[in-house]
Amino acid sequence: MQKKRLAIFASGTGSNAMNLIRHFENDADFEVAFVLSNKENAPIVQSASEAGIKVLCYSNEEVSDGQLLTRLCQETQIDWIILAGYLRLIPRELIQAYPNRIINLHPSLLPKYGGKGMYGAKVHEAVLANGETETGITIHFVNEVFDDGEIIAQFKCPVNADESVESLQQKIHGLEHENLPSVVKETILKHG
Repeated sequence: MQKKRLAIFASGTGSNAMNLIRHFENDADFEVAFVLSNKENAPIVQSASEAGIKVLCYSNEEVSDGQLLTRLCQETQIDWIILAGYLRLIPRELIQAYPNRIINLHPSLLPKYGGKGMYGAKVHEAVLANGETETGITIHFVNEVFDDGEIIAQFKCPVNADESVESLQQKIHGLEHENLPSVVKETILKHG
């Protein structure tokens, strides 16, 4: 089997992106071809570079250009795109070029607490404000609407009475780090 080439899109610290990079580092079937970020000063830019991964930085205007992203991914023979803390809407052209081959990680149990503007601590604040007793993560395919694509997997955790945004964030990061790499791998192997 020829190695599946992955592109990881990330906008922030990149702990999930780095987790994926480490997971696939010596994998015979997968390789991370590059990390794309819309923020030059995002911590993931330095972390991925230090790990020997090619890093591409584009402005918000450039990452909104579906033709540019599609050409970039096709020219570098990308098979799958993984969004790991990437906060921009994926352009229609890229979704059409990679149908059900773009995977996103979201820090809630979709369809709850998804959509434009719902990311990071904002999600956890909303979960706590609404008195939820459980939350979790959703790994899903990307379509043209924020956090609306077909759900691949969800993982849950309880929300305790004394929970804070920070403690909830730690629980969610634990779920993400534990589950994202294996779900990505299983999904790609299943779909080819």
